[in-house]
Amino acid sequence: MDTKSRLTTWVEAQLPDARDVRLHGLDRVEFGHSAETLLTTICWSDDAGDHQKDVVARLRPPAPGLLEPYDLRRQFDILRGLVHTPVRAPAPLWFEPSGDVLGREFYLMERLAGTVYEMGSSEEPPEDPDLIRRMCESMIDQLAAIHLVDLDETGLEAIGDGSHYLEHEISHWSDEIQRVQRGPLPALERLLKELQDQLPEPCPSVTLVHGDAKSGNYAFQDGEVSAVFDWELATVGDPLADVGWAELLWLTPGSFTATNGALSADEFVALWEERTGIESQHRAWYRAFQTLKIAAISLVASHLVDAGHSDDLRFVHMAYGIRPATTAALRDLGVEADLPPGPVLPRKERREQVKAAQLP
Repeated sequence: MDTKSRLTTWVEAQLPDARDVRLHGLDRVEFGHSAETLLTTICWSDDAGDHQKDVVARLRPPAPGLLEPYDLRRQFDILRGLVHTPVRAPAPLWFEPSGDVLGREFYLMERLAGTVYEMGSSEEPPEDPDLIRRMCESMIDQLAAIHLVDLDETGLEAIGDGSHYLEHEISHWSDEIQRVQRGPLPALERLLKELQDQLPEPCPSVTLVHGDAKSGNYAFQDGEVSAVFDWELATVGDPLADVGWAELLWLTPGSFTATNGALSADEFVALWEERTGIESQHRAWYRAFQTLKIAAISLVASHLVDAGHSDDLRFVHMAYGIRPATTAALRDLGVEADLPPGPVLPRKERREQVKAAQLP
């Protein structure tokens, strides 16, 4: 039985009163680096008439992956907690934990309309500066909505207390670096030390944190955010971490936040403060803190290629970004030394193999 047939049979079991359940299309989303994403439309009939619903299936990525351990159930529970909030996250439908249906656990959620402007997609940002500015403002409104979610009312306080978020994150990404490193990494090791030595007092507000608040994780319709995606790094913790992540990626080439009409990073932070009532502090430290996360994930990507687990050329490109990102983060922390990166790239033979595999 093929994937579509197995999924159809499973959906039928979730709709016990439905008749003639069908899936129209089953398309794979090609951009993104982690969970596998499939798009389809469920059609069925019941006593009330004919129905159809556009849905998204999120599958746990094959192990080993970029973000281990990968907690798909946590994502589903977070989306369930957000259903009755102003956050425009897709509503979750059903969770399949066994892996018996598609070989891996997955969940289905509603598919929200909108356009995503992400590197690797075919969509170019609008050329209207006024529309770009409104998109920036709407994205900030949604980030603020995330940080204003009532954790007790939504049940999301069960994720964790978040009081030691910064320490836990530094420890986690440090462990990931140590897990995959092939030798000394002077620049990353210095960045880790400086982050620990300069650790600020955390934000007094403990909130829901998206964890990957970049422009490519929002969909837009007519200048307004219609959906917020990719909750795989979400947790409870310090909202300034999201601000630092978004600010760090604000001028990424290909992002609409780097085009004519976009708010500056300073304007972004000021508007977020206005919307949330939370003061942003230690911006340089939080940018460097989030660089540690980017570097750690990129080093894992490099390891996956080097060890033969992946032939994804994008992972090689990620590895090339480790050195300049780490150097910039050290400057943010007042360290001007140009320290050697160490073995952060996949070995030359593997890079050549992966590049050759892309040739027609």
